[in-house]
Amino acid sequence: MNRTDNLMLRRRFLQVSTAPFALVMGLDAEAQATAPQKYGADSMPGGTVDNPLVFVSIAEDGAVTIVAHRAEMGTGVRTSLPMVVADELEARWDRVKVVQAGADEARFGNQNVDGSRSVRHFFEPMRRVGAAARQMLEAAAAARWSVPVSEVKAVQHEVLHTATGRRLGFGDLAAEAARQAVPTREQLQLKTPADWRYIGKGKTAGIDQVAITRGQASYGMDVLLPGMVFAVVARPPVVGGRLRQADTEAALKVPGVLRVIEIPGFQGAPAFQPLGGIAVVARNTWAAMQGRNALNPQWDDGANGSYDSTAFRREQEQAVKAPGTVFRDNGDAPKVLSSAPGGRRFSADYFVPHLAHATMEPPVATALVNEQGCEVWTSTQNPQAALDGVAATLGLKPSQVKVNVLLLGGGFGRKSKPDYVSEAALVAKALPGTPVKLVWTREDDIHHGYYHAVSLDHLEAALRPDGLPEAWLHRTAAPTITSLFAPGAKAAAPFETGMSATNMPFHVPHVRVERAEVAAHARIGWFRSVANIPHVFATQSFVHELAHRAGQDPLRYALALLGPDRKIDPGSISDVFNYSESPQQYPIDTGRLRAVIEAAARGARWGRKLPQGHGLGLAFAYSFVTYTATVVEVAVKPDGDLSIVAVDMALDCGPQIHPERIRAQMEGAAVMGLSLALTGEITFQNGRVQQSNYHDYEVLRHAQSPRTIRTHLVGGDPTLPPGGVGEPPVPPVAPALANALFAATGKRIRSLPVRQQLRKA
Repeated sequence: MNRTDNLMLRRRFLQVSTAPFALVMGLDAEAQATAPQKYGADSMPGGTVDNPLVFVSIAEDGAVTIVAHRAEMGTGVRTSLPMVVADELEARWDRVKVVQAGADEARFGNQNVDGSRSVRHFFEPMRRVGAAARQMLEAAAAARWSVPVSEVKAVQHEVLHTATGRRLGFGDLAAEAARQAVPTREQLQLKTPADWRYIGKGKTAGIDQVAITRGQASYGMDVLLPGMVFAVVARPPVVGGRLRQADTEAALKVPGVLRVIEIPGFQGAPAFQPLGGIAVVARNTWAAMQGRNALNPQWDDGANGSYDSTAFRREQEQAVKAPGTVFRDNGDAPKVLSSAPGGRRFSADYFVPHLAHATMEPPVATALVNEQGCEVWTSTQNPQAALDGVAATLGLKPSQVKVNVLLLGGGFGRKSKPDYVSEAALVAKALPGTPVKLVWTREDDIHHGYYHAVSLDHLEAALRPDGLPEAWLHRTAAPTITSLFAPGAKAAAPFETGMSATNMPFHVPHVRVERAEVAAHARIGWFRSVANIPHVFATQSFVHELAHRAGQDPLRYALALLGPDRKIDPGSISDVFNYSESPQQYPIDTGRLRAVIEAAARGARWGRKLPQGHGLGLAFAYSFVTYTATVVEVAVKPDGDLSIVAVDMALDCGPQIHPERIRAQMEGAAVMGLSLALTGEITFQNGRVQQSNYHDYEVLRHAQSPRTIRTHLVGGDPTLPPGGVGEPPVPPVAPALANALFAATGKRIRSLPVRQQLRKA
């Protein structure tokens, strides 16, 4: 067998005659109950996910190449998932090379990096890939030595004959391994957790760590191709707006400007389509931006031109006063609430504004269109949506589009919506044979993003004599993400209310969760942790208020509210519970939630005497099938000047595949959560976003950051299915901060951002 011979570890063979390896393997789902997931309203978090094809290749010199089919945006997935393959394969990490896959649904399955699903959904498939390759290498060695396969064992890039000590390297065996029978699912012998070398050890260096540190890593903004030109776009300032006129001649007079190209806007719901407008193409980005300034475009704002976020908040406040569509109904909460004595009935409203992703690297894509089709280089969380969007926009077959996936300078959900990629393709179509880099400025990103839904949540409780709630009502009003895909949609989808509203795990006999209908006047998109952010802010602030009314310590009150340790079947409390692909695999375990609460409290030394002006605040959540808790310590001076003394974060995600990356995600979530809570706010007037850059849509500065962030990993049971990591630590941060501020000052924060609410007049 020569080097171009290859074997795909599947039920059928795939011919890849150009692979320069002796052995090429991959794994796909054996039998799928559903068709492969695409993207859109029916693939929001909680939808069925297809299993990927994951490939590992072994060359004759023993070098192992592992394909990363998921994009890297700081979560460490390009390290964590290949590390799992290498561990099961018994490969030496220093002999592993990771290569990034482009968009290829047929080979790799779902590649959309959102919903904290990468490790959660691909841990086991990656293990099977590595284990199958290892067993085939072992079988090849046993055949060469004419010994039983039970006498051989792969150990760190070699196969050892345990009886004689003979050894053969992976490269020596790769060609022969390709002739071995492919292990079936039943024949696979996965390692026991006790034998893991890399999984859970936290010592594996990140694949991109050195390149990023040295400034050698390639992001979308780094693409430079021969003959490249640059483009920026003047877009309608209001969603659904249309261009009336523009001074294209003035733009063309700007030195360096080459072309002015009109981009059509979307029809129907915006989805991932371009907003429309005029592209200015130039020899450099500065000339393109100056040409855009000269356009002086005039717009027809359309139906959303009157959108005002202050007025919209009043609309939300009215909406939650009336009963809404019921999404969870246990017992008879309305009856208990209506009959409760006035002193034992309490209600409060909580508000979270629109938020922008504001990634450090704004959207950017480079496209080249020629007779063969279109090739794209971009930072995207969703390569398949980018490919399909380009194909549809240009009228090409998907096979005529190639998407090269580069590192992302931040994503948070924004870059899973590839409208900017289709924009680049449209401009490149007008310049066949010329690569076009289309760049969004920071102002473009803030003005024309997909915003986290502005949310208003109303909560009520009827309290027993011991201060704990007998009944609980949660009514939420927020524009829905489904408005991206269905024009005029006003009803929140089950996956939205399923995020820390319907899946509330407190030990309360009577519970009702409702949603009110409000319209969307901007592009509403998923955002890191999605609806968990407003729902957890509301519920955890409310719990703290109830504890205060009961005169009880918030920690003891929260633990009492959880009730006895138990495993809750999500279907038993709501038929719209979300983010549990399998209720049997992912019951809500209040014992695990209790453990993270106690861990965060221990880390913060809850109950100690604090200096004057200091306060501790606690909040916790169950999201993306992971348990998190946060304690924030604040110090507030008499004039209202605030500093964050410390943040303690505890997390139980089940198996801890790469502990250092988990800690990094937790630390990043602390900073992002504080940033959103303190200053994050997008407002609209006349349909237009009022913020423009980091001076008025602030992210946390170094001086404002916590002096200390302590992370506490809890559990780690390798027998449990994995939970998410990237998103779950964010939601508890804001309510923990608000609760700490109350403890320090006596001032209750029910509306974000905090901003100047503490300042004295």
